[in-house]
Amino acid sequence: MSNTSRFLTALGRVISSLSRGGRQQGSTDVTSPSSVAIDERSPGQSGAFATVEIDPRRLRGVRLAYAPTRDGDPDPGEIVWTWVPFEERDGRGKDRPVVIVSAAATPGGGFLAVQLTSKPHDGDPDFVSLGDGAWDLEGRPSWARIDRVFRVHTDGMRREAASLDADRFRLLADVLRRRYGWT
Repeated sequence: MSNTSRFLTALGRVISSLSRGGRQQGSTDVTSPSSVAIDERSPGQSGAFATVEIDPRRLRGVRLAYAPTRDGDPDPGEIVWTWVPFEERDGRGKDRPVVIVSAAATPGGGFLAVQLTSKPHDGDPDFVSLGDGAWDLEGRPSWARIDRVFRVHTDGMRREAASLDADRFRLLADVLRRRYGWT
């Protein structure tokens, strides 16, 4: 067997092993196929400090106030990174930026946030155009998705990314106030 063939065979074994999550053939995994070891999980993915989607129409007493402070804690107006569950609610999700909009008005505390995306959504009423900013290293424009609201905990975020300026936060807050009756 040539060196190239040996290399390709070994590479195939590595890829096969990785696709099984590093398990040996025949081993049993009692967790879901998309799960990973606890120490490999993103902050906010599970446990007491998990980022969870909540129904914004059921929230009362939500106060939106711009108050960014670069202190390592999420504050309204800041963009932080946390794990965000996919819409399918099947246990999958990904690490992504969210805008903190309020201290949470929900049991368990935390903060309320809406996710950001760089996929264009001009004219879509569920998205607010925020333009570009320091939270996206590629300088892409961002849209805040306002039909999905999340509770984020300080211990469930990976890092602060940047802050919106007061005018962009006001724009986002005004849309959220109109849609959900928040103050």
